Amino acid sequence: MMVATPSSTSAPPWRPPSINRTAWLLQADPSTLVADDRRFLDRLRVEAPDLAKSVAVATRFVDLVRRRSGESLEAWFAAVAATPLAKFAVGLERDRDALRGTITTPWLTNPVEGQIGRLKMLKRTMFGRAGFALLRQRALTAT
Repeated sequence: MMVATPSSTSAPPWRPPSINRTAWLLQADPSTLVADDRRFLDRLRVEAPDLAKSVAVATRFVDLVRRRSGESLEAWFAAVAATPLAKFAVGLERDRDALRGTITTPWLTNPVEGQIGRLKMLKRTMFGRAGFALLRQRALTAT
């Protein structure tokens, strides 16, 4: 008769999460995470301080866009300059006015995108051979 020993009933060794899971954990609300995941993230932030800075800056940017608050945009640009996301910020700075307008105005392009998609579909069904007059007629009668 075999008797279970403590070594044979021990838990399997801990395996770190995949890259995709880690990315998800980094953007998740910490209060919703289990203890093992929180410990992993705490250790990751200690071992990779650049990653921790990047995550903090990215989270601030997401909050800035969600709150639709343009007044803290300048502070975000100053904070991101010292992180690995600086190249991302340079691209955004080139079109700073458009970014500010996107964040602060209530206008959306979603309805327009739907109409453009519908027109492209109509044009594709005619294999690109229809002139403007026929395309206009088809677009007006399709609505």
